[in-house]
Amino acid sequence: MAEEDIYTKDGTTNFRNKPAIKNKTGTWKACPYILGNECCERLAYYGINTNLVNYLKFQLNQRNVAAVSNVMNWSGTCYVMPLIGAFLADAYLGRYWTIASFSIIYVFGMTILTLSASIHGLKPTCDENNVYHPTRLQTGVFFLGLYLIALGTGGIKPCVSSFGADQFDDSDETEKKKKSSFFNWFYFSINIGALVASSVLVWIQTNVGWAWGFGIPAVAMAIAVASFFSGTRLYRNQRPGGSPLARICQVIVASFRKVRVEVPDDKSFLYETTDEESTVRGSRNLDHTKQLSFFDKAAVVSSYDQIKGSINPWRLCTVTQVEELKSIIRLLPIWATGIIFSTAYSQMGTLFVLQGNTMDLHMGGSFEIPSASLSLFDTISVIFWVPVYDRLIVPLARKYTGHKNGFTQLQRIAIGLIISIFAMISAGTLELVRLRAVKKHNYYELKHMPISIFFQVPQYFIIGCAEVFTFIGQLEFFYEEAPDAMRSLCSALSLSTAALGNYLSTFLVNIVADLSTRDGNPGWIPDNLNYGHLHYFFWLLAVLSVINMGVYVMVARWYSYKKTIA
Repeated sequence: MAEEDIYTKDGTTNFRNKPAIKNKTGTWKACPYILGNECCERLAYYGINTNLVNYLKFQLNQRNVAAVSNVMNWSGTCYVMPLIGAFLADAYLGRYWTIASFSIIYVFGMTILTLSASIHGLKPTCDENNVYHPTRLQTGVFFLGLYLIALGTGGIKPCVSSFGADQFDDSDETEKKKKSSFFNWFYFSINIGALVASSVLVWIQTNVGWAWGFGIPAVAMAIAVASFFSGTRLYRNQRPGGSPLARICQVIVASFRKVRVEVPDDKSFLYETTDEESTVRGSRNLDHTKQLSFFDKAAVVSSYDQIKGSINPWRLCTVTQVEELKSIIRLLPIWATGIIFSTAYSQMGTLFVLQGNTMDLHMGGSFEIPSASLSLFDTISVIFWVPVYDRLIVPLARKYTGHKNGFTQLQRIAIGLIISIFAMISAGTLELVRLRAVKKHNYYELKHMPISIFFQVPQYFIIGCAEVFTFIGQLEFFYEEAPDAMRSLCSALSLSTAALGNYLSTFLVNIVADLSTRDGNPGWIPDNLNYGHLHYFFWLLAVLSVINMGVYVMVARWYSYKKTIA
């Protein structure tokens, strides 16, 4: 397809002038390749993340707090890197080429990780007591592969969901209605990959070996790349709109330069292009809003601006540019309330697993289920709730609320935040029951308690239900409320709550470990959890989640939705 067949002068696919192209590209025809890519990439990611704490603890011989911290730091980095990928996508490369190039980096990382667990000299060796003693080189190679994967995710995570949503035209009501369902099925495909990772892959890693356990995700990632490139001719692409950070800085600088300028009451006196299309490539004009009116000064036309003739963007900005900055600022309080939710959610890959290690792993006689495999019940929960939400809850809620999607995006997020509180209460209650049994029967040195690991299922299932509401709600909310030319950046902003949630979890774990181990106490999270108080940590997260919910209600009531000019 020729370049002129893909883009119009405003940077979007040429729908109006070439209806034949519109019929051949985009919509659900293009989505299977995008969903297939996401499914395989998530299988690869969760194939590493789900059981990583056990690899660090047993293969790299790290203590509980160190292993948990390393998992959180790596997972956090995986959600920080999207800020880099999103900037490149929105400013220079576009979403298609960003996904393509970073996917190759991802494959390199997976390959190095597989080699570190399979090649003699790179994989750790154990002594006669079955204790592993990795060298600095072996540890270094492992973490090199791990953080190359983190870099690779940086170009994929913020772009894939937005790229999929780009396949539906906002000006076409039929296509626009399908976009909301796309986000539900996008998250469904994520969890299909996670289901295979938390069941099959975790079992292989535990019972067959880490070489196969890392090798299969590497192959899955190669399949993800192939799936993405297979749909190239069907994709609708959006041209990058230039540096979003530069435009934001221009508005801030212009506003302060005109700090003494009065903003007119009539918005028609503010500077804007007369065309329907914005001066920002690939973006529609945004309607003026009254909030954060200080930044409107950047769009006031002064006598100096008129005399100069040519427009200096560091002195005079369009209303759309100003509204881009306002949109980002309005998103920040909602964004901040997602951090505590992500902190609670991140326990599923760390402390939930360590809690499960202490319980009876048997299932049906001699078969033992790996503790990390319990996360498959989170995945099953998501797979169950996505179609239930899409096909049952939304039509029912629509009758009562009158909203086309059943709930507003902010209401959907709030429901998930409330549900997550009960997940932490469930985990804390189970740990309290377990510790009481330890004390009653003097099980302190017992490796596995005679309490079935399947008592953990409720906490996994509840957190999965919370995901369907909060994470999918965030995906849709940040895409819809983002300025057109900043959608990758805003998707990355949404994902960064997971990064900060992981980092906050690391901070809390280390603070709790430091404070609770003073005066010779074993602490809340010792290496032998039978001597600890892990339930205190879960209840701490429940309390923080309640406070966070109160803050969310206040900021959500303040929020005003973005308005575009048709």
